[in-house]
Amino acid sequence: MRTIEEAIEFIESLPKEDFYKLRDWMLERDWEKWDREIEEDSKNGKLNFLIKQALDEKRQGFLEDV
Repeated sequence: MRTIEEAIEFIESLPKEDFYKLRDWMLERDWEKWDREIEEDSKNGKLNFLIKQALDEKRQGFLEDV
């Protein structure tokens, strides 16, 4: 396969069970990539604003301990 169009054509020709297997594999890969990005962003402090926002909202009474 050389183009995305060829890949799409191939995928559309797959039997249902093979299509489901490919779909599940792609979804799992996507979640793994997302997890790595979140971990990296957290290590680099890119998500610190979320902690600050949550603490500010808790201080203002919008959040409570559960």
